[in-house]
Amino acid sequence: MHGADEPLIDGMAGRTTSAATFEEFFLETNRDLTGALWLVTRNTYEAEEIAQDAYLKLWERWSTVGTMDDPAGYLHRTAWNLWRSRGRRAAVALRRVVHAIPADDETSGVESRDVVIHALSSLTPRQRAALVLVDLLDMTSEEAAKALGVRPSTVRVLAARGRASLKEGVPT
Repeated sequence: MHGADEPLIDGMAGRTTSAATFEEFFLETNRDLTGALWLVTRNTYEAEEIAQDAYLKLWERWSTVGTMDDPAGYLHRTAWNLWRSRGRRAAVALRRVVHAIPADDETSGVESRDVVIHALSSLTPRQRAALVLVDLLDMTSEEAAKALGVRPSTVRVLAARGRASLKEGVPT
């Protein structure tokens, strides 16, 4: 059983087509978005921060975004762009000051999450993102490509390499 603070992917893939208000859209998509970001960042605080920033950007443009065919796809694309921007800023900051970010302590007691975290940590950030979007959120490679800002073939290659790396690390 999962608590309110624990992100969980339920397979909805953030696909929302008929949210009448921003609040309804938020309630429908927040759990999937935060869960996907948590799997990629492995840090609840960072995942929530990125999700909040993404929702703020959508809220500012809701009159336009709310009428799109796939506002959830736009949300995911915005979130992944924010994640990449944060990574670039962090790399610059690390060059200036060596600083270690403590691991998320909330997940240390859950064995299955530790296994997932350990397995995903062996992948590159792009492979992790591709696997989370395609395999855990059930997005097509085209949808994931839009979210990540790459070609669908790149998503398929990243996901295949990620799966191969994971398979190599699993004892038989």
